[in-house]
Amino acid sequence: MTTEANRTAPVIRAFFDEPTNTISYLVADPMTGQAAVIDPVLDYDHRAGTVDVRSADAILAAAAEAGYAIVWALETHAHADHLSGAPYIKAKTGAKIGIGEHIKAVQKIFRPMFNATDLKTDGSDFDRLFADGDRFPLGTLEFSVMHTPGHTPADIVYRIGDAAFVGDTLFMPDYGTARADFPGGDARTLYRSIRRLLELPGETKLFLCHDYKAPGRDHYAWETTVADQRAANVHVGASASGAGEDEFVLLRETRDATLAAPVLLLPSIQVNIRAGRFPEAEANGVRYLKIPVRAKTGAESLLA
Repeated sequence: MTTEANRTAPVIRAFFDEPTNTISYLVADPMTGQAAVIDPVLDYDHRAGTVDVRSADAILAAAAEAGYAIVWALETHAHADHLSGAPYIKAKTGAKIGIGEHIKAVQKIFRPMFNATDLKTDGSDFDRLFADGDRFPLGTLEFSVMHTPGHTPADIVYRIGDAAFVGDTLFMPDYGTARADFPGGDARTLYRSIRRLLELPGETKLFLCHDYKAPGRDHYAWETTVADQRAANVHVGASASGAGEDEFVLLRETRDATLAAPVLLLPSIQVNIRAGRFPEAEANGVRYLKIPVRAKTGAESLLA
């Protein structure tokens, strides 16, 4: 039976990209058919240097089948583990690309790292920069924005109805929380953002951006609740050793020191801080992604 609650709740469909362990979402207002895509993936073959749009096309096909009009392509942050498919979504639908206003800080951090002289650091590659507390419509529904820095300075959460799309800030309760060791990240800031998230009503549904299958779990999962996170998150839940701020910071920083950089970190950042745009083509018509080379102790002479 269709109820008023059903008609006013967003329709949410998840799309899992196993090569990057990323979940993208199609979110729609059932009354008007207006829709948003959250964290779309561009299929990038790092070994071959080729791009494809099969993941974005799957979302577009689902929207077309349901009769939805995509008006937003929303990023929770500048991802370090996949390239954004937002420009392709925009090209196909006219959707506006949105991200948190603190992307400007991330651009300023990485512009000199890649000598990205074509990169503007005012966020103007994006169509909309969201501030904490901003609200914007999706048909008859409304998104609200929470600024949740820590993983990066620019992370935000999109809330609509009883759903919240939290990006990388939280994982499933059995896996824990985001790393905080990227440039501009901070474990103490991350803890405070998570605590703010956990103040939301317990029944709030949390939709995650990644899952890597925690030890002992044989299936991927990306939906949980605030109540579940409060009770069982292995880093910040009621029974976790890292539940206090100082304990969490020690746990997070110790764990982060053991983590390798994401495989797609360098290409992803260069593209995603440009709203998914690749660097300008060079004289031969080819676009290139840079790999900064740094010498470890004892190897400095190689780069002298």
